[in-house]
Amino acid sequence: MKRVSTATAMVALSLVMAGCVTINIYFPAAAAEKAADRIIDEVWQLKPGAEAKEGESAK
Repeated sequence: MKRVSTATAMVALSLVMAGCVTINIYFPAAAAEKAADRIIDEVWQLKPGAEAKEGESAK
């Protein structure tokens, strides 16, 4: 039976330990929903005269 070198064992242990790390990020649902609504409102909001400018550029 082959003996595992110390360096190989340390690398394997390091990989196993790195795989066990979990990063939890907490996003408050209410704040995320409010931000999403604000972004959607900004995207869908048309400025006065915006349709006329788009029509003129298409000519």
